[in-house]
Amino acid sequence: MAKARAIVKRRKSVQNIRKITRTMELIATARFKKALDRATEAEAYTRKIAELVADLGSTALEVSHPLLEVRDPVKKSLLLVLSSNRGLAGGYNGNIVRIATRTHQDYELNGIAPVLEVAGKRGINFMKFRGIPAATTYTQFEDRPQFDEVEVLANKYISMFISGEIDRLDVVYTRFINAARQEAVVQTLLPMTTAQVGEAATPAKKKAKGPEDVATPVKKERVPYEFVPDPKSILEEIVPVSFKVRLFKCFLDAAVSEQIARMVAMRGATENADDMVKNLTRLYNRARQAQITRELAEIIGGAAALE
Repeated sequence: MAKARAIVKRRKSVQNIRKITRTMELIATARFKKALDRATEAEAYTRKIAELVADLGSTALEVSHPLLEVRDPVKKSLLLVLSSNRGLAGGYNGNIVRIATRTHQDYELNGIAPVLEVAGKRGINFMKFRGIPAATTYTQFEDRPQFDEVEVLANKYISMFISGEIDRLDVVYTRFINAARQEAVVQTLLPMTTAQVGEAATPAKKKAKGPEDVATPVKKERVPYEFVPDPKSILEEIVPVSFKVRLFKCFLDAAVSEQIARMVAMRGATENADDMVKNLTRLYNRARQAQITRELAEIIGGAAALE
């Protein structure tokens, strides 16, 4: 009887855990939909403003902007790591801190003085555990990052880059590709080269499944611009805005990817809990059946002894 009671107690515990994981899955699903809407809306704006900067940069070759200046060699680089404040998100944080650690080591091997900034409690705790000092940490960014909060960081990075405190800014985050694919990447945001801006302005292409899916590339015609008041003033205004939007897009992608990872992890935990409940129920039935058989045997044996 003790074994059956232990199985019942364990099954009840698994059922309670299943309720928690199922609830967390539903919450992550709701947050994912909201974060996806924000990221989708920001993507169109980011792509358009990046396209505009690329067109202006190629049209007005005689003007430049400090944020477009490529410095060689790079002496000091800032590494911003975007992790989450909460766990239970599968390999989301593990992939980020793994790439961040490898990038930090590459900096040191190449003679680049690294400045590390970490957003998210999970990344902060991991860097403390590894003994890697972080110059600044942030915990205010949740699943709904606000542009005003990111703009404060962007202004600081712009000031540091222009003043020469850093020669490059790299961001480690999980890029959202689609609902089924996200990947942890290192993206260089400063300096803003024309090639990087052009890549940001070009939407991802769908892979062709057959010859009938191969579309003929359409050559984009160069749009003539009339600069009022002048190209330099326009670039001075639009290049910092483009950088801020791209940094904000990194935070949005990280928020969407975190919710997807947590949703998938909690769904897997719920399914595993269902399997455990079925197995424990089967074990309980066997234990109960064995107990009933044993009691019947004892009753029959006692009755035979009385005869």
